[in-house]
Parts: sequence; structure tokens; C-alpha cells
Amino acid sequence: MTITTERLLLRELMPEDFDALYAVLADSDIMQHYPYTFDENRVRGWIEKNRERYRVFGFGLWAVCLRDTGEMIGDCGLTMQNVNGFIRPEIGYHIRGDMQHRGYAREAASAVRDWAFRNTPFRELCSYMKSSNTPSAGCAKAWGCRLAETYSDAEGEETAVYTLTRVLWHTQYECGNEE
Repeated sequence: MTITTERLLLRELMPEDFDALYAVLADSDIMQHYPYTFDENRVRGWIEKNRERYRVFGFGLWAVCLRDTGEMIGDCGLTMQNVNGFIRPEIGYHIRGDMQHRGYAREAASAVRDWAFRNTPFRELCSYMKSSNTPSAGCAKAWGCRLAETYSDAEGEETAVYTLTRVLWHTQYECGNEE
């Protein structure tokens, strides 16, 4: 399975993506809002977990690659997450530090959004993050989400949940009215 955008190619993660993914997930700046920074075993587990998701669900986090060169710069995709006690379809993304602030996360997440609404029965997609993670919240807004709720997570920190409904997607994006 691949998704192609103007500048990106999203494809399934492979064991050979370890080095490129490690450069993202082991970066403490990128992962500052995550409960931990990844070590080598966690990165290998991340790849395997997503390969299992492809087999079970038909989706997961995909490798985000530059379309022109094939260079992997991060991951983005759809996963089922426990968000405030409910299992919900969530679009997540991680982009390598030197590739941030170029719109790649928004472009990848928008492509995943469109894929999800065209290929799954989900009526709503979400993206959730620590409320202090303003860059991730900005990306969620950029691909169409609105703040739906906040709650205190297991670490006692405020988490923000952004959502986009299929109905709103259809009227604003699927019908060619993208802002």
C-alpha cells in the first residue's frame, strides 16, 4: 500500500527503515511530549508493531518518504488508540527535526485523512497530544481538526483531543473546497 502526494510517498515500514526511523524516534527534542525517547529495541518494536497493524487492520503508521529521492523523513498514519477511555482512530505523525517546518506533517496527515475516510467506515478521526505540544496541535488544525476536548492523562498532564468528522471532511475537503 502506498499513498502519493505532491512531495511525499507514504509506504509500509520495513525492517530496513530502522536507521531512518531511529533518527526520528530517538531524538529527545522530537519526542519531548512522548512518555519516553526510543532506544534501539523500541524502534525495532515500533516497526514490528506497525507491520502487525497492517496485517490486522490494513493500516498503521507508514514511512514518510520524499517523493523525489525516496529518503525516509518520518512516519505518519492511522492507528487505533485509547483516547480518554475510548478506542478511536487517530492520525499520528513524527517528522525528523531537520525536515520540520516545511509542511510535511500536514501534507502526510492530510493524505492519511483522505485515505482513511475513503477506505474505512470511521465517522470521525482524531489526533491527540499533550496540550503543551503546540506544533502537533497546529498540524492537527492544519489538516482540518478542531479542538474537541481536553482531559488529564495517566501522567496527570492535560491532553488535547482534536477531531474531524466525515461529514465535515466531505463538505470541506472531498468536494474540492480545501481551505
